[in-house]
Amino acid sequence: MDVVELLRYQPDRGTKRGRDDDPDESKPQRKERVGKNWHRDEDRKAIPDEDRKPLEALDGEEKDDEEVELLDETAVKKMILTFEKRSYKNQELRIKFPDNPEKFMESELDLNDIIQEMHVIATIPDLYHLLVELNSVQSLLGLLGHENTDVCIAVVDLLQELTDIDTLHESEEGAQVLIDALVEGQVVALLVQNLERLDETTKEEADGVHNTLAIIENMTEFRPEMCTDAAQQGLLHWLLKRLKAKMPFDANKLYCSEILAILLQNNDDTRELLGELDGIDVLLQQLSVFKRHDPATAEEQEMMENLFDALCSSLMLGSNRDRFLKGEGLQLMNLMLREKKMSRSSALRVLDHAMIGPEGTDNCHKFVDILGLRTIYPLFMKSPKKMKKSGISEKEHEEHVCSILASLLRNLRGQQRTRLLSKFTETDCEKVDRLLELYFKYLEAVRLADKKIEGEKHDMVRRGEILDDDLDEEFYLRRLDAGLFLLQLLCYITAEICNTNLPQIRQRVQQILNMRGSSVKVMRHILKEYAESIGDGKSAEFRESEQKRIQELLETL
Repeated sequence: MDVVELLRYQPDRGTKRGRDDDPDESKPQRKERVGKNWHRDEDRKAIPDEDRKPLEALDGEEKDDEEVELLDETAVKKMILTFEKRSYKNQELRIKFPDNPEKFMESELDLNDIIQEMHVIATIPDLYHLLVELNSVQSLLGLLGHENTDVCIAVVDLLQELTDIDTLHESEEGAQVLIDALVEGQVVALLVQNLERLDETTKEEADGVHNTLAIIENMTEFRPEMCTDAAQQGLLHWLLKRLKAKMPFDANKLYCSEILAILLQNNDDTRELLGELDGIDVLLQQLSVFKRHDPATAEEQEMMENLFDALCSSLMLGSNRDRFLKGEGLQLMNLMLREKKMSRSSALRVLDHAMIGPEGTDNCHKFVDILGLRTIYPLFMKSPKKMKKSGISEKEHEEHVCSILASLLRNLRGQQRTRLLSKFTETDCEKVDRLLELYFKYLEAVRLADKKIEGEKHDMVRRGEILDDDLDEEFYLRRLDAGLFLLQLLCYITAEICNTNLPQIRQRVQQILNMRGSSVKVMRHILKEYAESIGDGKSAEFRESEQKRIQELLETL
């Protein structure tokens, strides 16, 4: 058979062959072909080497012609209409012959093929409007409930490519039209229903789960405001169920932790829903594994950090702090700090979120009850050396520790406050020495940043440039990066411990300031600036009470 005859040859599709007669006709083999490669490579492998070159040249010409045709709007319409016809035909045959798969299997394979061919539409997002206008988005969403999971997975794979974030940004108009249609069609609810029936012990279906999560990530990145609806359409419930499932760690579990962290960012509605679904307990259970064991791989470490991020975000809501307290989250974080594993730095961050502000009062009292002061003060006295593995800097560590101490000083009352303050008098006031050591360290860092900023401002004025509010905000953020916030916390802690009935603390502070040629005037100036900026994003009542408290400290300092 020469090359021309080989190209013209068409196999007889009328006769059904059994699985043993021809393995190429079996379903798994067909599924292999249902991928991003639309050409029949398995057929080409059988061609002798001497005939392959002319065939490849001819195939290359056909590819070029096909690409030109596919970029044409008419060709895309034709493809979409073919998809609609094959989808309708398959549906019709399934209804007509529900108990005879041989009758509808061929139509199902044809439907699968056209779905693969539609991947080319992802290369031309300007034509996404055709998918909406010809109602094929709704047809695709309808196929997510198809009885054959192979078809569902093929649709998920297509939607994942269509919603690829880079592709969406190529055509904002086309992307908006597509995302609008998907959201209107309750895509997340349908995807979650499909997730419920996928068996991840099968590789193809596990890939389908991964691609489903990719669709959700793409859509939420393009349109962050849809996170709330996505969580309420069953996604949050499924994510929590998947995280606590007794399955070996894999890429899908990592992806679930990432999507969960995304959903909880800046979203109180989702945080509240997480609490109602006992999500705080789920997170604590998953993190408890790492109290005595480090993650085995980099991927598992990433999952651990995602779970910590989700927990920190959820604690921004007051009601979740109560759930965290009842779920013995403080005890778990305290154990992590003592065990000195990789989870220690993240546990410190969680404690900071749990105790900050008036909503953290109960957690502050409980922390003292469980002897948390024995854990936090050693971390205050000396920053751990092995922090590079956990990805946290010395400054971040010191900031979290000082923020926790500031929260304890702000929220504790009675005997527990006395226990906290008495620690500063122990061992010849060594903790006061450490406090002032950090104060001068970050005072110098901020002064250097201020000097550089002033130089830049001077140069800009000399060039006749205008210093607007955006620029002032940028300069302020640079000062914060240099350590301004930590410096403000240190001044606040100093003012709090000096405002007590422990004269030795006040005397030690004054003694060190005099030795270093400094004075409380500098601290007062820093605290005044802190009072002006405190409470941004909080309620007016909280802001006023905090400013009043700091003003009282300023008067006594």
